[in-house]
Amino acid sequence: MDQDQTPIALEDGWRDMEAGIARLKRILHGVDGTSFTSQEYINLYTMIFNMCTQKPPYDYSEQLYKRYKQALEEYIKSTVLPSLKSKHGEFLLRELVERWKNHKVMVRWLTRFFHYLDRYYVSRKLLLPLKELGLSCFHDLVFGGLKTTLTTIVIDMVDNEREGQLIDRALLKDVVGIYLEIGQGSVGLYELDFEKAFCKGTTDYYSKKAQIWMLEDSCPEYMLKVEDSLQKEKERVGHYLHASTEEKLLEGTILELISWRAEEILYKENSGCRVLLLDGKYEDLSRMYRLFSKIDAGLFHVSKIFKEHVKEEGMSLLKHAADAANGTKNEKKEAVGSPEQEFVRKAIELHDKQLAYVTNCFQNNSAFHKALKAAFEDFCNKDVAGCTSAESLASFCDSILRKGGSEKLSDEVVEDTFDKVVTILSYISDKDLFVEFHRKKLGKRLLFDKSANNEHERSLLSKLKQYFGGQFTAKMEGMLNDVSTARDHQTAFEEYMRDKLPNHRVDFSVTVLTTGFWPSYKTSNINLPSEMIKCVEIFKDYYNSKQKSKRLTWIYSMGNCNIVAKFDAKPIELIVTTYQAAMLLLFNGSERLSYSEIVTQLNLPDDDAVRLLHSLSCAKYKILNKVPSNRIISPNDVFQVNHKFIDKMRRIKVPLPPTDEKKKVVEDVNKDRRFSIDASIVRIMKSRKVMGHQQLVAECVEQLSRMFKPDIKIIKRRIEDLISREYLERDLETANTYRYLA
Repeated sequence: MDQDQTPIALEDGWRDMEAGIARLKRILHGVDGTSFTSQEYINLYTMIFNMCTQKPPYDYSEQLYKRYKQALEEYIKSTVLPSLKSKHGEFLLRELVERWKNHKVMVRWLTRFFHYLDRYYVSRKLLLPLKELGLSCFHDLVFGGLKTTLTTIVIDMVDNEREGQLIDRALLKDVVGIYLEIGQGSVGLYELDFEKAFCKGTTDYYSKKAQIWMLEDSCPEYMLKVEDSLQKEKERVGHYLHASTEEKLLEGTILELISWRAEEILYKENSGCRVLLLDGKYEDLSRMYRLFSKIDAGLFHVSKIFKEHVKEEGMSLLKHAADAANGTKNEKKEAVGSPEQEFVRKAIELHDKQLAYVTNCFQNNSAFHKALKAAFEDFCNKDVAGCTSAESLASFCDSILRKGGSEKLSDEVVEDTFDKVVTILSYISDKDLFVEFHRKKLGKRLLFDKSANNEHERSLLSKLKQYFGGQFTAKMEGMLNDVSTARDHQTAFEEYMRDKLPNHRVDFSVTVLTTGFWPSYKTSNINLPSEMIKCVEIFKDYYNSKQKSKRLTWIYSMGNCNIVAKFDAKPIELIVTTYQAAMLLLFNGSERLSYSEIVTQLNLPDDDAVRLLHSLSCAKYKILNKVPSNRIISPNDVFQVNHKFIDKMRRIKVPLPPTDEKKKVVEDVNKDRRFSIDASIVRIMKSRKVMGHQQLVAECVEQLSRMFKPDIKIIKRRIEDLISREYLERDLETANTYRYLA
């Protein structure tokens, strides 16, 4: 400004400014055009500029700052407040939004006119910037008095929307925007004046709804409504709320709909979690998982019910097997095999079904895998119809691997079944007992040519080895290799026989076994008939010519013979054991033989003699006649060939009475366990040198639990035995502590 220019008086200048403000009001109301011209804007800006840059005492910056605020307050009091006073509900919101838009336009133009004041005076005096001052005026005079009413109206509108009514979402977004804009980028005002009350209104709404839904709806219907509500609340945030509200809004909704009612939902009569599991409701269970994963310990409670369900289903299978074994329940026609084999088949089906829940419904969550494992470990380690689960599983495998043991299964089904067998075995603590039973049955299949498929035998061993380690299957792999090698021996032996004894009339085959691989079989020095002795001697000569460093031990109890018996009606081929054959061949030289004569000539123990004579004279096929003719074998009995014997078949198998092999297997396993415990204790003490009793027992249990669950009392006895054998000694200075003796 030129030095000789006359200063602008405050009132004169403000009069022009008032004219500009009046023009602005008319523009806002659509009365006087839509905007200022460039010249009008420049004139007003220049006037304010001049009034702020005049030398004291004509610098009116302070007065203009105050009048800026007064002008806004006057506009609000004269125009805005009266227009809002007569409005209610949604109409109040619309009016407020409109007035807020006008207010922002007014503030924007005035701050442009007073820009110089904002740049220098406000910043120098550290005053509230003009824009913020304008927003503050609206908050203090308008918003502060209405915010409670506004929040109530918004909550009512949202509740109406939750009830299915259509509302003006754009209007709500604009109203919520006012909270945020007045806060100038901060959500503090929004959270304090709106969000807190809105979230409270939401929890109140869903608290009432939860009570109604729980009474009226089934568990699946309730969960469907909960999931739908959560999804809509999430969408609601996207439509007209601030993003920061989502977490709090969902948290409150989840609290009311799930957390407070978790037990009611899970145990709801006729439709709770257990019922969903029983009915195979995959979609509902998936929804339950999704909902309960949102609350603390929610999945723990679901997994607990899942575990109880699986355990109860397993116990039901055990009861069914026991009922079937006792004959108290009619077996279904489709049931295959013994009750214990049927139990294994049903257990595999149960595992498939429950694993499908874990995979498809519970997203492979580790808590559900642990629950499944714990439940199966619980019932799979109980006896099945008088048999251990280990024996039942071995019998089940035998039914698949034995010729004629089960229905014809494709290779793919067999492979899949073996995978599932290995899984079930992983739940059984006495895995070594399974190995021994399986080895015993494998031996019979291999020695009596009852194995249906050699590749299936190896496949199962491969899976067992992969899962439990090479030590688990080493002996059984050796058995398979022995049989393969024995075939080569037999081929070579037959060529040897043709060369040495071309006119020999007896077909004779031998299977050479490696002692360490096979189960222990009963041996006795039975006096064989001359025909058999000749065959044995020939094979000895052959084998000694091939293997000079190895000694043969003959196990006649595992041998089989086919002999032709000439009865009056017709000759019949008898399939008998070596012992039975030796006994029958005695009658080629004598028509009648007493019990004592038979025992003496064969050099048989009494228990073997009784079993053999019972099978030939008192069982299904009475090849011999017994005097007296009862079913009890006694030392005074006399036997002779039953020439009148007849059967419609030309070839029959004469079975021996069954023996209790289970007892022998258990004894062998217990003996092996003692060795394993000894080895484990020595191995641990050798590395530690000194160790407390509790720590030694715990580490021993941990080492051995992969194969069996050792009894603590037996471990204690084995420690005492090792002390007596001077592998260990008690520490004289420290109680319950052992030292390793090198």
